[in-house]
Amino acid sequence: MKEERLFSLRNPWFVVSAGGTALIAILSILVGFVWLPSVHSDFTANGLWGAICSAAGAPSSWYKGGDNVADAPPSNVVVLPPLGIARVNAVSSGRGATLATQRCSMCHGVQSPAGVTAPFLAGQYADVIYKELRDFQSGARQNAIMQPIIASLSDQDMHDVAEYYSSQSRVVQATAADGHDDSVARVLSMQGAPIRNIAPCAACHGVLDRKGAAPWLGGQSAPYLATQLRSFAAGNRHNDIDEQMRNVARQLRPEEIDSLAKYYAAQP
Repeated sequence: MKEERLFSLRNPWFVVSAGGTALIAILSILVGFVWLPSVHSDFTANGLWGAICSAAGAPSSWYKGGDNVADAPPSNVVVLPPLGIARVNAVSSGRGATLATQRCSMCHGVQSPAGVTAPFLAGQYADVIYKELRDFQSGARQNAIMQPIIASLSDQDMHDVAEYYSSQSRVVQATAADGHDDSVARVLSMQGAPIRNIAPCAACHGVLDRKGAAPWLGGQSAPYLATQLRSFAAGNRHNDIDEQMRNVARQLRPEEIDSLAKYYAAQP
């Protein structure tokens, strides 16, 4: 009895197996490169080659230099609210008010917002303010104005300032961004963009959840927020824990940064 060759069109098992494999491959190509891009623009936001590499878990470009690229180290200040390390009470808040009036009020205000290039601190979380002061003082976050002003502050002084500002009511002044309702920014804020590895802003900054030392963004000025996002994206600001903000900001398009800044500026 003559045996049928395995790889032969006369072998029905080989025909069915090969045909099924080819059909699955064709369907996968149609779904991955025709249907998904047509219903989800983020899928091909970085180009077709970027989409292929992303699906395969490989980088779309490789560093070809001879030396390793050293990024700036992240901040090593982790603050878990509530702040219980320092003595925080009415006396502490009073000392913080004095320090805020003397050193902070020109740019950040005392009880209400002051400018558009500096963050509004009234009503901000104490752990956020304390962490940023620590990072400015250590040099993890660079600013030519902030570092000389707070260089001589003690750890208790920074706790006092943080406690004072956090005890104030948030005062949101009318801005040009009032009434801004951008559906793209709203989706990024509440849902993120999973295909581009962008987590929802609200998961760390409030509404959905809040992580320690993540600031409340509502009511901050749009120019300030946009500047910080671009600084994170460029790596000029690097005091985020485990590069969380840098990883998100690098994936945002310029128009998305502007939309998110205006969106949060309009929030209470």
